[in-house]
Amino acid sequence: MRRRRGTLTDQDRSDWAAFTRLIAALPGRALPPEAMPEPAPAPPPLPVPVPAAHPPVPAMARPLTRIMAVSVGDHPPGLDRATWNRFRSGKLAAARTLDLHGRTAQRAFHALQAFLYAAQADQVRCVEIITGRGSGEHGGVLRRELPLWLNLPALRPLVLAASHPHAANQGSVRVLLRRPR
Repeated sequence: MRRRRGTLTDQDRSDWAAFTRLIAALPGRALPPEAMPEPAPAPPPLPVPVPAAHPPVPAMARPLTRIMAVSVGDHPPGLDRATWNRFRSGKLAAARTLDLHGRTAQRAFHALQAFLYAAQADQVRCVEIITGRGSGEHGGVLRRELPLWLNLPALRPLVLAASHPHAANQGSVRVLLRRPR
């Protein structure tokens, strides 16, 4: 909805009043008097709750399960040893690959998020994320941030495990996604 030019909302007026309280008038001038805002109408009284004869029965909900933090290279609970060994050794082939080279951390995070959501929607089980080794002592920014990103509340429910496909290749991480239920 478009506002007509020259009309002020109540929010505009209150913002202006707050601003004018912070300034001083020029010498020989006086500040205009503040306009008194109209009082807001009183809210209608709330209805008094009537106690029920029996307390309401809570709806059956799926029990909450604690999701452990994912750590690159650690065997997660809930994954059998044979699958973990195939995954960890790189014998479980990655169906998709995301290369984050040359991206800023913010763009890399958004690309990772979209990539993981799309992979899970397509029921892909194993993906590979290439961050690069980085030039710093402990690797680059993307390599350091990837485990943190995988543990964020938005992405953690998607990820079952993460591991480097080869011990000598620290710039690549394979991610095993959870099967959608």
